[in-house]
Amino acid sequence: MTSALNQFRTIAWIEGVSYLVLLFIAMPLKYMMGIAIAVKLTGWAHGVLFIAYVALCMRAGHKERWSLLFTLLALGASLVPFATFWLDRKLVRKK
Repeated sequence: MTSALNQFRTIAWIEGVSYLVLLFIAMPLKYMMGIAIAVKLTGWAHGVLFIAYVALCMRAGHKERWSLLFTLLALGASLVPFATFWLDRKLVRKK
């Protein structure tokens, strides 16, 4: 695996975890307990990780010569909870 792919896999995993924390911990804290700072901090971190995810996805897609369809699938995986982990398994099996 290239370093671009390893970097992408790492950020994809971290971004996936941040998304789950945002959805299943921070948002319930905000809407059930009134702790709005949880979403503010987690959302900010997730936003930065999402931007890194997109950039590293494009870089890995270029270096690994992914098809346009696979690149779009990888980008879309960041929008669905748990999908980045599914994508990681697919990338490991691909190589």
